[in-house]
Amino acid sequence: MTEDTGLNPAKWQATVTTVSCDRVGDFVTIVVNKDWSVNCTWYNRYKKGIPGINSKRGLDAGLRKKMDNCSGPVCPLVVEYRTKLVQEECSNGS
Repeated sequence: MTEDTGLNPAKWQATVTTVSCDRVGDFVTIVVNKDWSVNCTWYNRYKKGIPGINSKRGLDAGLRKKMDNCSGPVCPLVVEYRTKLVQEECSNGS
């Protein structure tokens, strides 16, 4: 069982989907790993990956607004996709 969820690992290594995110006005890729950990590539690239994120100087206003709107790991899109996969895995006899 994985530590953070109490669920058995999935029968696959990882699964990926790309969806349109209204919060950032762009397509984002959501990755769910075998251990049920999840990440959003937009969040990793722009919000988490930019050093000195608290001082958003040097970034254009559009990107700053998108970063403010991004809720990262607790984003409804991320949570809903992972929940959907958990339900599918449990209904398939996991």
